[in-house]
Amino acid sequence: MTFTFATSDVLALLAFLLSGVATWKTVQFNKRQQSLIESQERLNKLMIDKGLAESANEQKADLGATFVKLGSSKVRLKIWNKGQATARNVQIEFPEGEEIVSSSEIEEKFPLETLEQYQSVELIARTFMGAKRKHAIVLRWADDNSTENEKTVYPTW
Repeated sequence: MTFTFATSDVLALLAFLLSGVATWKTVQFNKRQQSLIESQERLNKLMIDKGLAESANEQKADLGATFVKLGSSKVRLKIWNKGQATARNVQIEFPEGEEIVSSSEIEEKFPLETLEQYQSVELIARTFMGAKRKHAIVLRWADDNSTENEKTVYPTW
């Protein structure tokens, strides 16, 4: 039994091989395309998460405190808001005692109704020989994100 190949047989075989190569390339391309789509979906999810986090930060106040020296003997306790939202009903507490700031000064200014972004309030600090240089201060406030925020800071002078 002898096989003879006609020109049409050779062309059909070449067409079949070419079709196989094209199919294989198409499968590879589809795999790469699917990988790209998955990467794009992950990136979109990250961008959405970032946007939500930024939106949440816009609703938060962030209070802090530090001692500021004015000249050689005057010291002020400065409470400020570096967050993007307004802090409301700001309260201050000294868990270790109010020896550094007079209670009348605290009662006069606190609770503070509002503390806008980058706004601050200063309290006259009493420094004396033997006074602790580091003080625990608890700040409590409400903002657009939560009605009960609390932060403990440890400023030094």
